[in-house]
Amino acid sequence: MTDYKVSLFWPSIYKDEWLDELGKIFDTRWLGQGPKVDEFEKEFGKKFGYEYCVSTNSGTSALELAYHLIGINKEDKVITSILSCSATSLPLIRKGADIIFTDISKVNLTMDVPDFKKKMNDSIKAIVTVNLGGIMCNPNIYSITKEYDVPIVIDACQSLGISEKYGDYVAYSFQAIKNFNTFDGGMLICRNKEDYDRAKRLRWFGIDREKKVQNDWKCFSSNREICMDMEEAGYKFHMNDVAATVGLVGLKHSDEALQYRKEIADIYTNKLMSLPKSKICECICGGSYWLYGILTENRDELIYKLKENGIETDTIHLRNDIFSVFGGKRNDLPNMDWIESRYLYIPIHTKMTNEDAYYITDSIIDILK
Repeated sequence: MTDYKVSLFWPSIYKDEWLDELGKIFDTRWLGQGPKVDEFEKEFGKKFGYEYCVSTNSGTSALELAYHLIGINKEDKVITSILSCSATSLPLIRKGADIIFTDISKVNLTMDVPDFKKKMNDSIKAIVTVNLGGIMCNPNIYSITKEYDVPIVIDACQSLGISEKYGDYVAYSFQAIKNFNTFDGGMLICRNKEDYDRAKRLRWFGIDREKKVQNDWKCFSSNREICMDMEEAGYKFHMNDVAATVGLVGLKHSDEALQYRKEIADIYTNKLMSLPKSKICECICGGSYWLYGILTENRDELIYKLKENGIETDTIHLRNDIFSVFGGKRNDLPNMDWIESRYLYIPIHTKMTNEDAYYITDSIIDILK
């Protein structure tokens, strides 16, 4: 493994606070889903303005719960973006859905509005938008979808720290390298109590845990009747109190972490946008500032020479259609075709210093001059 001077990712770590808070839960009976999970859901909702928050063990699980709630089944048509973490679409494959990939914008790499409009029709079961790198999708997507009364899932796994007013369901990720983490975990935002209650059951095998609590966790009543039922097959997607405790600490630091990333991004943009378009076609960052992307005609050379300078870079995600599980064949998506050889992500995280950011921009400018 290469020892980089500046790594592409670095988790936000609050060691002393974590150890202090984790020490408290080790004196209780709860390591699995318990009171800390309830507290984390409540505080997350309060922080970002959501009423119905259902924590999970990953952002992928949150997405799968949303797809289950919608009722996506075999051969249902679902539109989503071509460029995303494969976790967006893998649960759709497991459900047998027919995935229709849209092209992406050359400006911010989120779903391309003209291509989406062309592919949207009455046969579509659901829309899954993706906040790639933390940048919110163009709101025109939601206006178009509203005309068809089709449910929308927002994959906000990369935009942690930003509130979403659109979408019927919003999925967040607390994976280790996100803006703040629970080591790993996720959150599904529902918009009504019916979905909320059902999602809470589904994440725990289909069992209503609140009824179990009311019955003092007993399975049978005194006359040997069951105290709770399972009406549909659920999952084991719940968060545990260890993860929730870690998340509560991170939540307190979420604003400062977001501001820190923005300051790094501002250094990048101010320096790199001074280059001619023939060198840097576009700088791509915003929203939660989880990723900072650039489009350049010299992508492969830049990756190699930045590595020589001790700077880690990567494309992070690949267009999904080239994976065998999604068909293994490039679709006709002109913007993606053009972007494919030009996009690159450079480091942005709270471990970095301003000096690191200037070192990276100076290196890029020197290489591309």
